[in-house]
Amino acid sequence: MEVPSIQSSKLYAAFVICGVAWAALQTYIIHSFGFLWFTAATDGLLSAILLSCACWLINNNLRYYQPGKGSYINLFIWCVALAGICTAGCRYLLPLINSDTIYTGFLAQSLTIRFFTDFLAIGWMAMISLLWFSQLDQKETLKRKTEAEQLAREAELYNLRQQLQPHFLFNSLNSINALIGFKPDEARRMIHQLSDFLRGTLKKDDQLQVSLTEELAHLNLYLDIEKVRFGHRLQTEISCDPKCGSAILPSMLLQPLVENAIKFGLYDTIGEVTVSIRGEIEDGYLNLMVQNPYDPQTSKPKKGTGFGLRGVQRRLYLLYARNDLMETHASDDLYTTIIKIPQL
Repeated sequence: MEVPSIQSSKLYAAFVICGVAWAALQTYIIHSFGFLWFTAATDGLLSAILLSCACWLINNNLRYYQPGKGSYINLFIWCVALAGICTAGCRYLLPLINSDTIYTGFLAQSLTIRFFTDFLAIGWMAMISLLWFSQLDQKETLKRKTEAEQLAREAELYNLRQQLQPHFLFNSLNSINALIGFKPDEARRMIHQLSDFLRGTLKKDDQLQVSLTEELAHLNLYLDIEKVRFGHRLQTEISCDPKCGSAILPSMLLQPLVENAIKFGLYDTIGEVTVSIRGEIEDGYLNLMVQNPYDPQTSKPKKGTGFGLRGVQRRLYLLYARNDLMETHASDDLYTTIIKIPQL
C-alpha cells in the first residue's frame, strides 16, 4: 500500500521533530549528571540518531507488512532486537568519541535503562505505525468498495434503461406492419416518429438527470406514436405548474409510467381513454402524478406493477437510496401512480 505524499511528509516531519526533542531531552538529563554540554550533546545526538533509524525501520516495515492476529510476537521480537542494536551502538560508538573514564563508567551503568527506554520508544512507534497504516488500509479498502458499488449501481441503472425499450419497439413495429396495407401514410408517419423517439432515447442514455421540460418533450414523441397506434381512443392531458419546468428528474422516468397507464387504460376498457399527467413543486420535491381509468373486473393493478413500475422504483432507490418515493393506488375506477423527486 502506497502512502499519499502529503501524509508521508507529515510522518517524516513528525520523525524529525521527535528526534530533535529526544536528543534535547537526553542532552539535558546527561548534563544534569555533571557532564559537559559537549559530552551530553554528543550522547544525546548519537542516541537520537540510532533510535530514529530503528523507528524508521519499524515504520517502513509496517507500511508494507501488516501482521496478522497471531503474528504480534514477531513485532515484539523486532522491537527487542532493534532496542538491543541501539543500546549496543551507544555502548561501542560513544567511547570512540569520548574515552573519559568517568563517562564510560556512567555509560556502562546506564545500558539497562537505555535498553528499556529505547524498547518503549520503539514499541510506541510500532503501535502508532500499526494503527496509522491499518487506518489507511481501511480507507483504501472502503474507497475500492465504494467505487465497486458505484460501478455496479451505474451498470444496473444502464440495464434498467436498456430494458425499457424492447416491448414498446416490438409493439410499434407490429402497428406499423398492420398500417402498411391500408394506411401507408400513417405507417410512414409512425416510422418517422419512432425514428425521432429512438434518436432522442440514444441521446438521453448518457444523461442521468434532465429538466422536466426536456422529459415532457421526449414523452410527447412517445405519445405521438401511441396515438397513431390507438387512434382517437387515446387522449392525454398534461398539466404542470410553470415552476416545474426547470425541475430535475432522472431521464426517461415518465415514459414507463405513461406506458403502464396506457396498458391498463386501453387494453382493459372500451371507448376513449384519457391519461393525465400532473406535476407540481412542493416542499422541495417534484411531485408527478399519472392517472388512467381501469376496469377493476379485468385489471389487477393493486397486485402487479409490471416491469415498468418496478424498474422506476428500483431506479429511484439506486439514485436516492429511498423506497418511499413512489406510490400507487386505485379508487373510483382510476389508477394513480405518484412519484416524488427530491430537488437538491
